[in-house]
Amino acid sequence: MKQKIEDFLVFLINIKGIAKNTEISYRRDLNNMIHFFENSDINSVKNITFTNINSYILYMEKQGKSPSSVSRNISCMRSFFRYLLNKGEIQTDPTMMVTMPKVEKKQPEVVSANTMEMLIKAPSAKDAKGIRDKAMIQLLYATGMRVSELIRLSLEDLNMDMRYVTLHNSKKVRIVSFDTKTKNILKKYLSESRNILADDKIENLFVNCNGKEMTRQGFWKIIKGYAKEIGITEDISPHTLRHSFGAHLMENGADIKKVSEAMGHSDISYTNIYAKMTEDKLREMYNKTH
Repeated sequence: MKQKIEDFLVFLINIKGIAKNTEISYRRDLNNMIHFFENSDINSVKNITFTNINSYILYMEKQGKSPSSVSRNISCMRSFFRYLLNKGEIQTDPTMMVTMPKVEKKQPEVVSANTMEMLIKAPSAKDAKGIRDKAMIQLLYATGMRVSELIRLSLEDLNMDMRYVTLHNSKKVRIVSFDTKTKNILKKYLSESRNILADDKIENLFVNCNGKEMTRQGFWKIIKGYAKEIGITEDISPHTLRHSFGAHLMENGADIKKVSEAMGHSDISYTNIYAKMTEDKLREMYNKTH
């Protein structure tokens, strides 16, 4: 069964163009599923039934997995079995009648504009690492890009004259502009920092202290370090900066379609959550002042 998973992942990578993180997530979830079935003496995908799938879902719930995690696993299984069905390797899809658990939508974690200003000011402007960190934090907050997009940026993706970056996500490409403040911080990074940190052959815009490609985990540690240093008590991560970008734009009256395009949302309903947050904030303010 493990070979079936590998064939499915090759299909997703080559045909669907999924991102590396999505591939890792699919492989982990499907291997966990296969491990459960093998322990139940089910060694062929042809023998997996609706009852087996339900048993696995109940097992995940008993293990304490959240409804959102269970939903993600179900979506993963559905894609896998539909692939097998289309390939003619199974006669029926055992996930066809499976229902998704009810997932309560939580508001994303955001920080205030003042907190963001503190975070941007935290890195030192006197050494190469500090200048790099300031540029990464500023660019992420100014564009709302994903951290995976940030660390994959190449020098060619940056247009300083027109003040925009070209972002590549799977097979989609989008262009996001940034302000003059961000341009100036990036200019300082390019002229005073990158040539000190970067390996001559690397094309990535941002690099780690060894001159190699920055990782998601590496940047996460950078954010956590500065947050702790300046006494930010909120749970902050690179994704917090992305959510804060969307929330702050909506608070300042930005058009929801423009925000959705900038953030690369496949559906505007994902952006609606920031509009809802703005409405809640205004309602709270009204209740306090009237």
